[in-house]
Amino acid sequence: MTTDHYLSAAAPGAGPAALPTGRLAAGALLARGALLAPLSGVTDLHMRRIARRLGATATVSEMVAAEDFARGTEEARLRAEGEGVLPHVVQLAGCDPRWMAEGARLAEANGADAIDVNMGCPAKAVTGGQAGSALMRDLDHAERLLAAVREAVAVPVTVKMRLGWDDATRNAPDLARRAERLGYAAVTVHGRTRQQFYTGRADWAAIRAVREAVTIPLVANGDIAGLDDARACLRESGADAVMIGRAAVGRPWLVAAVAAGLAGEALAEPDAAARAELAAEHYDGLIALYGARMGVRHARKHLAAYADHAGGLSAPERTRLLTTTDPDEAARLLRRAFEAPAARPEQQAARPQHQAA
Repeated sequence: MTTDHYLSAAAPGAGPAALPTGRLAAGALLARGALLAPLSGVTDLHMRRIARRLGATATVSEMVAAEDFARGTEEARLRAEGEGVLPHVVQLAGCDPRWMAEGARLAEANGADAIDVNMGCPAKAVTGGQAGSALMRDLDHAERLLAAVREAVAVPVTVKMRLGWDDATRNAPDLARRAERLGYAAVTVHGRTRQQFYTGRADWAAIRAVREAVTIPLVANGDIAGLDDARACLRESGADAVMIGRAAVGRPWLVAAVAAGLAGEALAEPDAAARAELAAEHYDGLIALYGARMGVRHARKHLAAYADHAGGLSAPERTRLLTTTDPDEAARLLRRAFEAPAARPEQQAARPQHQAA
């Protein structure tokens, strides 16, 4: 496909928009929406399906290692899966222009509607290989990588970055300008440096320097947990849209609610019964995608988040939910989390806070 519908916005709650028939201006399609951010090991196919169906403007796959994907590894293939998600956006990570280009070509051939280049992941396992936000330490090399991906595919290409590697090198505006010159459709900026990881608060105002540097659509990311945050982020950053990551774990309906609010529409979040059905759908999908043994493991971070937001499990039940290897038992406990009375405040306080990958 060669349309720019990655940046189109369906009416929240109406399901995915129909695909445009021509290449339209990305800026006109962005429309101040709310997108589900790529989270490694988190934004799997089924989480993206649910978020998009409920009304998220768009979703992005979890990070896919370009070389692994190009070489055909099963894990990379599953991460890049997008059946039933429109638009299907695949995020690729790597440091070798050749493999990034190969990965992009394969993703496009497999139905990706857009490619997002990861230049923002702060994880040591990624930056140690000179990928992710490590690329912001060498913008000439980063530009070669961006050019290789852009030249490899006909679909829109975007890039996600941080403010810079550290406070001494906040070079996101320069990297964004290079991406714009190469024909990138949009840029996303997380309002922290790599050295901050996820500490402190995201600096939305610092993203404004990128807004002033480029004219292509700008998406702001970091610490957006609801509609008030989204509005404040847009005001401070000058961005066109927001991207929500960790706050949506265990609440895939959150992105749709924010998208609706930004569009001036009212969209009530689902009630407990509907949330239970969505959580069960997500869990069942992971079991089907990965098989029972791996599916249970992959689902644990989601089970923890769903259970904590639902608040209906005792501490022993929550522990059992996260340690059982029996898919049926996990499904039963997950439903109980939404059906049981809300947990007492002291139970909630004793539980560890979920951290997304």
